[in-house]
Amino acid sequence: MKVIVIFGTRPEAIKMAPVVKELQKRKELETFVCVTAQHREMLDKVLEIFDIVPDYDLNIFKPGQTLTDITIESLKGLEEILTTVKPDLLLVQGDTSTVFSGALASFYHKIKIGHVEAGLRSNNLYSPYPEEANRRLVSVLADYNFCPTDSNRQNLLNEGISDSKIYITGNTVIDSLKYTVKDDYEFEDEVLKKLDFNSKRFILLTSHRRENIGQPMKNIFNAVKDVLNIYEDVEVIFPMHLNPKVRKIAVEILGNHNRVHLISPLDYFEFTNLLNRVHFVITDSGGIQEEAPTMGKPVIVVREETERMEGVDAGSAILAGTEYKNVYNALDSLLKDDKLYNKMSEVQNPYGDGFSAQRIVDIILKYL
Repeated sequence: MKVIVIFGTRPEAIKMAPVVKELQKRKELETFVCVTAQHREMLDKVLEIFDIVPDYDLNIFKPGQTLTDITIESLKGLEEILTTVKPDLLLVQGDTSTVFSGALASFYHKIKIGHVEAGLRSNNLYSPYPEEANRRLVSVLADYNFCPTDSNRQNLLNEGISDSKIYITGNTVIDSLKYTVKDDYEFEDEVLKKLDFNSKRFILLTSHRRENIGQPMKNIFNAVKDVLNIYEDVEVIFPMHLNPKVRKIAVEILGNHNRVHLISPLDYFEFTNLLNRVHFVITDSGGIQEEAPTMGKPVIVVREETERMEGVDAGSAILAGTEYKNVYNALDSLLKDDKLYNKMSEVQNPYGDGFSAQRIVDIILKYL
């Protein structure tokens, strides 16, 4: 049987890498990897870390690309590849424009579709944008919905997706951590090399969501800055997103603080090991909400809603929103309340146990 795996961004690559590795172990399957390169540089670094060489590379990335550009170029490129390979199954992961394009191209060719990380919902079509719409649209087309959790399964059932098309597998991002996190890891970043993680409490900050750019992001960064002025033993590390709008706001608000370290984006290997060393995380990222509990790191989620409520419900995450007062209070609480911190850090990860890729491939072999 032929399986083709499609992805285009760094987060997709991170979560698909364990699936690719597991597929390649199975002699019953012939596996092809196609990248759209919706992201280019950051995608390539993940491919290198996991030693994955794509069979096909559409290389669609261009500066200033629009969602329309990504969708059209992906569809056009996949047309020829699917005609040539004629796979029995196409696998996509998550909710990017590559994912939607891959699923649509597969549907046009009447090829079965497997959706890894299916069923996540924020229930706000424009937050995150365009991801919420992408994942809803893919669910309509998918033959196999690989859900991380039971609540993801319930979301799909509520939308009329047949239970026979739904499988609970856990999230493959937890599998990826087994490849990267090392207790004796030595950082390559020059700033990180010099930091004493044993004598200070470090907060890892990440923020890049489109819907947060502007006043919400200013609120988040101002709350971080003001908390630092209260707690002198605390420092902040912010691997800044490449988006110039994000960087401009970060430099304006945080750039002159001597306990804020604004650094370049980190590759996945470096980033996950940094996550393993910090005190806790404040983020608008989805993947970090899933990864941090494995390492016992509480998460403050700076979004108005999250499609990953499992962490909030389990107690590993606080959904703070983006209002200044709420973000400040969440930071302050985690820094002054040891009981709260310890309770959050001891929560078992609700997103997976590190064997999700194996479950997914077993299901493919059983039912395909």
